[in-house]
Amino acid sequence: MPIPDYQTLMPPLLKAVADGQEHRIGDITERLANEFQLTQEERQQLLPSGTQTSFSNRVGWAKSYLVQAGLLETTKRAHFKITDRGLSTLAENPQRIDNEFLFRFPEFVSFRSRSRVSDSVTATAPTEATIVPTQAQTPDEIVRNTVKQIETALKKELLDRILAASPAFFESLIVHLLLAMGYGGSREDAGQIVGKSGDGGIDGIIDQDSLGLDRVYIQAKKYNRDNSVSEPEIRAFSGSLGAAKANKGVFVTTSSFTLPAQSFAERHPFRIVLIDGDQLTTLMLRHNVGVRTEESLYLKRVDEDFFSMNEYQTAGIYFRNSSNSLNLKMCPFCLAEIPAASICFKSPASY
Repeated sequence: MPIPDYQTLMPPLLKAVADGQEHRIGDITERLANEFQLTQEERQQLLPSGTQTSFSNRVGWAKSYLVQAGLLETTKRAHFKITDRGLSTLAENPQRIDNEFLFRFPEFVSFRSRSRVSDSVTATAPTEATIVPTQAQTPDEIVRNTVKQIETALKKELLDRILAASPAFFESLIVHLLLAMGYGGSREDAGQIVGKSGDGGIDGIIDQDSLGLDRVYIQAKKYNRDNSVSEPEIRAFSGSLGAAKANKGVFVTTSSFTLPAQSFAERHPFRIVLIDGDQLTTLMLRHNVGVRTEESLYLKRVDEDFFSMNEYQTAGIYFRNSSNSLNLKMCPFCLAEIPAASICFKSPASY
């Protein structure tokens, strides 16, 4: 079955801690994964950031929303338990517990009202202003899908701009892209544009070493989206590689490749990599070719390590971070850095 969304996880999460005891979020996540009979692949599926599994992320958001509604409470790092409100909610045996259900609790209404982003102040009544459409996706997933939509539109615009440019510009673009991907090392003269009449089907060359003993040959075809590259063109490119005594080539097009063309490239003894229009624009975004960063957004979380420190560790961080503006000395008793004019509160002299 597909990985359940975070709202679907709310009822079983609440029931899993109905014993009133303190529970660790990792244990509950594993328990819910077993309850939903997730496969090993589904359990290990990562977010695009690669820092967390999708399932544990959704369990975390379900817990966070239930905490905001007062049905759960955090006890310590990665631990939580059910509240009296949570127990009374389970006693009601509601058909579904989701965002819409949680709006009955004023703490949750206040939380969602604060989290809303509004570009302008409207004359909506207070009770109407706090209503936020519910969704199955977590806030993380909404952000990532929004970025994906922006990138999809940008890729289409890039392809339109490439198709409107000259063939010479396209050949230059491909060489520039491969250099940006790291082919040719750090040498500025590693890439050559050789596309011209009688070029034998070779539009560019990337020297992998300074002597040119290892080369990557390039062919670039600027075709309209509905004009796919066929097998005879890949066959001709392989012949050009053979004539150049090469065994590695990259064939790039703004359109796509027919299945026979893909099959020929896969079974050919030479290493021929095919890059279609979609892959081309994806690589341009990934390696910042033809695009620039307009704005950077950072997703932040509470630093659990910081809040798990005791008062002495926190004081030590303050003193270390202030070392540029304070004259520090080392306490002979606890070896902590303290202002030279002060007495360490952990030393015998402070008692």
